[in-house]
Amino acid sequence: MKTTALVLCLAAAAAAHAQTAAKPATAAAKPAATAHPAAAGVSPVKYPPGVTPYPGVPKTAFSLRYQDIKVGTGADAVPMKMYKVKYTGWRAADGVIFDSWEKHPTPAMDTDGKPVMGDDGKPKMNAPEPASFPVGVGRMIPGFDQGFTGMKVGGKRRIFIPWQLGYGAREMPDRGADHPGIPAKSDLVFDVELVEMVDLPTPAAHPPMGGAAGMPGAAPHPATPPTGAPPTAGATSQPSSPAPSTPPPASSTTTPPPQK
Repeated sequence: MKTTALVLCLAAAAAAHAQTAAKPATAAAKPAATAHPAAAGVSPVKYPPGVTPYPGVPKTAFSLRYQDIKVGTGADAVPMKMYKVKYTGWRAADGVIFDSWEKHPTPAMDTDGKPVMGDDGKPKMNAPEPASFPVGVGRMIPGFDQGFTGMKVGGKRRIFIPWQLGYGAREMPDRGADHPGIPAKSDLVFDVELVEMVDLPTPAAHPPMGGAAGMPGAAPHPATPPTGAPPTAGATSQPSSPAPSTPPPASSTTTPPPQK
């Protein structure tokens, strides 16, 4: 009987302990609300006093993308320089190549500066050389001008350019069998190899001219794009009305790049 009573006492004590068990944990504290949850790869925004943040993630209208095929070991690519580049550009929609550095050979010249003629009566051509053009001065379409960011000399990169950063809503006509045209609103892809980077040539000083061209802030006269460079773009590089893609003259008119 004593043993039975002891067992009953132990059972009662266990039941009482179960009833006085720890209270359920309180709900976990809610994380502090953020003004804008940062999207993948996007830094959060710090707002100044008095500016109201709104919930949600800002949408991206279009973006410049790239793939590094080979990381260079030379100097870092910086704007306001003259680049020597091997490039091939094609239309993203159908893979048609519209331009390439290999399509711009130069004629061989003799010591007198005259073309060397071949047996067929045509000028002999030198092997193509990398194209030279300025970067960071608004002479190129925005996507090409910005696509070298982070590269090093000797590197190879594939740049995916949305139409808003390319030729925009303009249609680029054919320039011969080797240079197919580009339809309006065409996304473009460029394979580029940064061969060399040098300082921009110093422009010759000229006295100011009369008229709007001589006024501060006026757009300069259109410049002839370097031979072999991709197609030129217009003066403005705003996404809403992008200029043509390739060395863009700073005027509203677009001059097709010269062919060698």
